[in-house]
Amino acid sequence: MLLSLAGATVRFGGRAVLDAVDLDVAEHQVVCVLGPSGSGKSTLLRAVAGLQPLDGGRVVLDGRDQTGVPAHRREVGLMFQDHQLFPQRDVGGNVAFGLRMRGASRAEQEARVGELLDLVGLPGAARRAVAALSGGEQQRVALARALAPRPRLLMLDEPLGQLDRSLRERLVVELRELFGRLGTTVLAVTHDQGEAFALADRVVVMRDGRIAQSGTPLEVWQRPADAFVARFLGFDNVVEATVAGEAADTPWGKVAVGEGAPQGTRTLLVRPAGVRLVPVDEGLPCTVTARAFKGTHVTVHLQPRDAPRLEAACALRTAPETGETVGVRFDSSDVVVLD
Repeated sequence: MLLSLAGATVRFGGRAVLDAVDLDVAEHQVVCVLGPSGSGKSTLLRAVAGLQPLDGGRVVLDGRDQTGVPAHRREVGLMFQDHQLFPQRDVGGNVAFGLRMRGASRAEQEARVGELLDLVGLPGAARRAVAALSGGEQQRVALARALAPRPRLLMLDEPLGQLDRSLRERLVVELRELFGRLGTTVLAVTHDQGEAFALADRVVVMRDGRIAQSGTPLEVWQRPADAFVARFLGFDNVVEATVAGEAADTPWGKVAVGEGAPQGTRTLLVRPAGVRLVPVDEGLPCTVTARAFKGTHVTVHLQPRDAPRLEAACALRTAPETGETVGVRFDSSDVVVLD
């Protein structure tokens, strides 16, 4: 493993904000750490970088224990949300900083600066003053500076958080291609699930300083570990249920769960795609309380009588209007019994 955390612990005021975390990152792997504010994800990044001392455990980088190794000697690329650009240097000077420290020639510096400024959407900006840039432009310069020396481990804290949506989506694709081409190992933290799932080989979800789930994007998306992870990923149709055989007794009535489901009192997730709208006399009666256009589909919020609200994903042409009464059935292929 290029990076290993073993029992990594950080305490603030007696409270563990990083609570005995074990995490491995293989060489050439892109790992994204997800979690709500206060979950410990940025503290984890700072601990790996050497900017936050550990109160317990250790960080091992490329086989070497990093205890006592200062940040500037850990040979990692860093990009944090607050940019930390050098105001006295122009854009090119900022991007080339790490290259100069490693003895790159002027020609090598200029070629790499030009390549990276093109990548982050700032072509020809090398001579611009940092103070003249917008916040989003400064973030792009910080990203280019972190990438410039081709670090073995690149660490990113909300790398695209201040960019507009179209640029963010383009950069996610280009970054993924770039990391693959260069063989860069990446540890990134973000609160944006779409960004993490598009960028990562492995997704780590954190809660209260601990890892709630780790797996490939597909594994985490298809089988959230628990109700917290499911709700964090944006799934609202989560209820307690009693599973017996191939059916679950839920507040929405009997729901088919398929063969081999865990039995007994469980948490049940029904994906929006599994909430099928039918004539009102053929399913659970629900009132449409809201609609939201999502581009490829319409999200419909449904309120049954005396049961939790449901969310359904409907085709554009068939989505019911607010105030309509519809029936609901559940597709077992989109029902997940959480462990």
